[in-house]
Amino acid sequence: MIGSYSHWPRVSVFVPIFILSLRLKHLNSEVSKGYVEDLSIIKHRAEAQILSAMQQEEGEGLKEPPLIVYKDGDLTSAVSFSFTDDNRIGESGNVADKVNFLRKNVFNRDVKEDSQKPLQKDRLPISGEKQHSQPNGFQHDQNAQYMARRALDENVKEMKDQVVRAKAYLNFVPPNSSSHFVKELKLRIKEVERAMDQITKSSYLSRSALQKMKAMNSTLLKASRIYPDCSAMVKKLRSMTYNAEEQVRSQKMQETFLAGLGGRTIPKGLHCLSMKLTAEYFSLEPEKRVLPDINKLQDPELYHFAIFSDNVLACSVVVNSTISIAMEPERIVFHIVTDSLNLPAISMWFLLNPPGKATIHVESIDNFGWLSTRYNATLQKEGSVDPRYISALNHLRFYLPDVFPLLKKIVLLDHDVVVQRDLTGLWNINMIGKVNGAVETCNEVEPSFRRMDMFINFTDSMVAKKFDAQTCTWAFGMNVFDLQEWRRHNLTGIYHKYLHLGNKRPLWKAGSLPIGWITFYKHIVALDRKWHVLGLGYDSGVRPTDIEQAAVIHFDGISKPWLDIGLAKYKHYWTRHVKYEHPYLQQCNIHE
Repeated sequence: MIGSYSHWPRVSVFVPIFILSLRLKHLNSEVSKGYVEDLSIIKHRAEAQILSAMQQEEGEGLKEPPLIVYKDGDLTSAVSFSFTDDNRIGESGNVADKVNFLRKNVFNRDVKEDSQKPLQKDRLPISGEKQHSQPNGFQHDQNAQYMARRALDENVKEMKDQVVRAKAYLNFVPPNSSSHFVKELKLRIKEVERAMDQITKSSYLSRSALQKMKAMNSTLLKASRIYPDCSAMVKKLRSMTYNAEEQVRSQKMQETFLAGLGGRTIPKGLHCLSMKLTAEYFSLEPEKRVLPDINKLQDPELYHFAIFSDNVLACSVVVNSTISIAMEPERIVFHIVTDSLNLPAISMWFLLNPPGKATIHVESIDNFGWLSTRYNATLQKEGSVDPRYISALNHLRFYLPDVFPLLKKIVLLDHDVVVQRDLTGLWNINMIGKVNGAVETCNEVEPSFRRMDMFINFTDSMVAKKFDAQTCTWAFGMNVFDLQEWRRHNLTGIYHKYLHLGNKRPLWKAGSLPIGWITFYKHIVALDRKWHVLGLGYDSGVRPTDIEQAAVIHFDGISKPWLDIGLAKYKHYWTRHVKYEHPYLQQCNIHE
């Protein structure tokens, strides 16, 4: 009795599909004659206008998309209501053919290892067939499990499509209708949605779920008889699809905005730390606020590093990581430039935590009186809401010869880097008359890949004439600059020229990277890629071997390691240089 009973669900699943496919085949032939022009407009739809947040209930106030054209070969799939991956199965009506087709499709794919548990005995086999143990056929068992999982996915897709079709039919019903058919349709929707939820939790397709699918198919067949107008159904489904796509696009835009906002937000713990350090700084006598060894600041024979930042904790990590592996720390000089608001906090931190034998100097950008007249408010007119792009600290890198008039060479480090190898070898690199030593980012297989025309407007005639879009790009973050060559070529003047041109017409995207590519065009010497590895602030696929071998690792992107949104798999490279045992960090609840 049990053996004979186990075969009836397989027939019950596919018979409704066969009946439905015959009717839909008829509908398809009708549509292909009468509605070709209506459907021939869907393929090359232009990019929709950017939306603000959409708060729209499903099935209410649906807006039709702009009409576009389908190719002739797409018409069947556009109007067919067979929601399997291959409409030919739905049209054939042959149950055995469908099973064989699914089996052939599954076994033709690469078999992947799967940790899914075997089907339980009290569950109906998803394919509708009996499961036979294969004690000596491990590979066969893997294939069977993979095929079962694929069949499960197909059934879940079909159930989702059933719900979509049912909701489309509900839109044809007059408002506030309480007819028997409406109640039945709503009941079927709830049943199938519950069944999908159970499948998601258990990863099994129960006999009850198959019965609900069968009942839904019967109700949908009834609905197709009540509402036989195929063109209206196509129009409604198209409207639902369009509105769903617009909502997804809007949500992605909001996600991008919020992620960017999160990347620019100062965590409460960092704000607390800055406040405590600032209060401590102003409690000192003026003569005790001076950092030692100021006589080394302009010595061109030493190794000078520049850091432009308003983040005290980030600065401490750059300094700590650099000193921890330096061969000659007594010859290292750090120049930290910040704004007047953060000057007390950063100064106090290094008064409390001196960098060993190295020298450190903290200065406010407000001390450079010439900057306000040369830089003025040009970037304020860019229209960017991101303070990183319009910040004078971000563009101070283009004034290095003016900031350090007595130095010959300097290494610029971004505050979101960690140093893992001794960097004094950078001063021995032959610059071959170039100004900027940087790691290139023009390799398409690397996560840091960037192309000039991604950020620079080559449709502008001036840009297209002066620059080659195929020129290899490079990265800021760890750069060695020959300041003597910089002065000789007057690159700061060139930077100002393009800065003002960019203010008059759109030449590049916001930020200092595109204008850096233009300013240092043909003045770059490529460094070995092991000097600088990028992507730890946005790409989770950076190879561990590249990270371990790199002299500098860069958390470029919005997922900074001091933020909650930082990529957890890379945070330990940064946190091991943070003094979490410091009393102020403890009091401000800053921890790993």
